[in-house]
Amino acid sequence: MHIPFLQIDLADPADAAAQEPVKHTLSIWELITSGGIGGIIIMSVLLILSILAVYIFIERYNALKRANKLDDNFINHIKDHVTNGRLDAARALCQSQETPIARMIEKGISRIGKPLKDINAAIENTGKLQVTKLEKNIPTLATVAGAAPMIGFLGTVIGMILAFHEMAVAGGQINIELLAEGIYTAMTTTVAGLAVGILAYIGYNYLVSRVDKVVYKMEANAMEFMDLLNEPA
Repeated sequence: MHIPFLQIDLADPADAAAQEPVKHTLSIWELITSGGIGGIIIMSVLLILSILAVYIFIERYNALKRANKLDDNFINHIKDHVTNGRLDAARALCQSQETPIARMIEKGISRIGKPLKDINAAIENTGKLQVTKLEKNIPTLATVAGAAPMIGFLGTVIGMILAFHEMAVAGGQINIELLAEGIYTAMTTTVAGLAVGILAYIGYNYLVSRVDKVVYKMEANAMEFMDLLNEPA
């Protein structure tokens, strides 16, 4: 009598593990350096632009914070000194304040006794100079916001050109793995460029809004000072 046997094939766990694809996660440094000398140059330029953008933002943020810091009773003290003829005290009070508003009012006080038209012109010219100082390097931040994505895209185009060049050289023997590696390496520069550009753009608009607030306070205080001089004696 023949007794059938159940045959079970037991696969070797070591062989099964060997057949599983090995996942390799690229580090940031590998992504930067895997693009060749062209990719390294592009990423280096983007790194420099990012450092420049951060420096400009921090420096301008602190400068605008100082410019916006003014005693709420400053203009009231100025009115009191000017009304009572204490021009030296009013000028000294302005010199003690390191703000654009104080520089404008100080210039106006130094012109008291001349026609109001001349005083107003002096205050306006001083205000323009102070606004120029407030906007120092902010246009550079706007340039970084616009240039960084384009530089990143340039790196991607160069990487794609090199990848298709490898395809042309290989002829019919196209290595899909090598081609995919070249493409995602090329796209890395676009991601880096967009990241730098977006952050610089946000920082630029924030600083512009802070400048507008300071300019508004400058105009309001200048008008209040001129109203004081226009009051009848």
